[in-house]
Amino acid sequence: MAINSVKTVTVFVADQDRARDFYVDGLGMEVKVDQTFGENRWLEVGAPEGTALVLHKPFPGMSAGGGQGTLLASDDLDADVARLQAAGVVVDGPNDMPWGKQATFTDPDGNGYALQG
Repeated sequence: MAINSVKTVTVFVADQDRARDFYVDGLGMEVKVDQTFGENRWLEVGAPEGTALVLHKPFPGMSAGGGQGTLLASDDLDADVARLQAAGVVVDGPNDMPWGKQATFTDPDGNGYALQG
């Protein structure tokens, strides 16, 4: 039972195609996932191994460049949520989401994290 890796880091962008071109053509990354769901699009880029960047349009109330969301991977989500709560961390979830089970929490400075198992 442990957080075993950083899975993705979300970068909020105004134009996903322009951002894809920058990260792929400019920085030499590869597209790992490019999938639409409803009105949304999930676009991951990165090196062949390691953490991926999710190039995502801002959520309501946010702006491009205005935030960062980090997704942590867990090999035992329920146990990790219990451990976080025992340490005094306020956790929302775990919740069943279309992409799997996840919980969210913030650090003392208000930086948001998702923990996915």
